[in-house]
Amino acid sequence: MNEIIAYFSTIPSAHRSLILVSGITIFWLIENAFPLFNFDYKKWQHASINIFLTLTTIAVNFSLAFILLQSADWAFANQFGILQWLPQMSLWLYALVGLLLLDLIGAYLVHWVEHRIKFLWRFHLIHHTDTWIDTTSANRHHPGESVIRFAFTTLGVLIVGSPMWLVFLYQTLSVIATQFNHANIAIPKKWDTVLSYLIVSPDMHKVHHHYKLPYTDSNYGNIFSVWDRLFGTFKTLSKEDIVYGVDTHMKTEEHNQLQNLLKIPFQKPRPSEKL
Repeated sequence: MNEIIAYFSTIPSAHRSLILVSGITIFWLIENAFPLFNFDYKKWQHASINIFLTLTTIAVNFSLAFILLQSADWAFANQFGILQWLPQMSLWLYALVGLLLLDLIGAYLVHWVEHRIKFLWRFHLIHHTDTWIDTTSANRHHPGESVIRFAFTTLGVLIVGSPMWLVFLYQTLSVIATQFNHANIAIPKKWDTVLSYLIVSPDMHKVHHHYKLPYTDSNYGNIFSVWDRLFGTFKTLSKEDIVYGVDTHMKTEEHNQLQNLLKIPFQKPRPSEKL
């Protein structure tokens, strides 16, 4: 564990970028070999949109990273946050508790809130417009949503009292998890079900991308599946019944043109739109 702490305490930016690129590449190759759905689409054109939005997410996170660093340093120096108030425990248990709490606030909570507040939903909507969910869809976030998610991650760091090495470990696992659970890969149902008791599995997350309520408002988790089960937002749906997208933006020109995607948060909401 000490080696993990040492590595993530000083992890170079190049290594973090390499992890992201490697994850997309590996899951891209796997989903090409064992696809869950055989999409009739221009994969590279679709990927170019999602990769552009991924790059904007990276730009936002890197440009604001100093805020996370200062927040973590302040919490540690002032002994502030849940981890600082808990009794002494093993490093492995400390890391697990920290990861669970960061995932609760930085992934589950922000995701749930984005589905409940109309202004925030307008930004998150871009992620849901994708009608061809694959591993490149993982970070298909409007730049505005990237800022929103960063704010919740910072809030999580303060509430949890997380040291910076744990923040970097969480962000790394979060990137890999979201690439995995968005990947268009076919996993035997029994395996996926077993996985879904521990982490957010591909079949579990695909339900969240079904184009109609109430499934859109379910399965908010990213790394750990415990939060959806604990808070009653866990749902299942046969993969044969899943239709990707969101029912208000099913036209190709709405969900597959970058210029329109960037404008969606500022367009007038439609009468049929949720919320």
